[in-house]
Amino acid sequence: QVHLVESGGGLVQAGGSLTLSCAASGNMFSINTMAWYRQAPGKQREFVATLTSAGNTGYGASAKGRFTISGDLARGTVNLEMNSLKPEDTAVYYCKAHLGLQQYWGQGTQVTVSS
Repeated sequence: QVHLVESGGGLVQAGGSLTLSCAASGNMFSINTMAWYRQAPGKQREFVATLTSAGNTGYGASAKGRFTISGDLARGTVNLEMNSLKPEDTAVYYCKAHLGLQQYWGQGTQVTVSS
């Protein structure tokens, strides 16, 4: 079992930056991958970025060139540095962890970008 807690969300003006953090507790020694997703009101949850235990990263189309994922999966931590934020980045951002075939979600942190 893994419990995930996100932090770092808030209100920022367009063009600004925010860094989100996610911390895992529990059986974090078996985490294979951690990722960020987001969900805007009325929209489906969308993949943002992922980090594997081997250090490989991947990004969704909306994140490429603006967001950077980093972290230490052995410690159960992952961060998402977001730059050049746009109003369309407004969403609840969720952290996700994979342990083999099991996956766990955090409760989410709200990011609001004002124009």
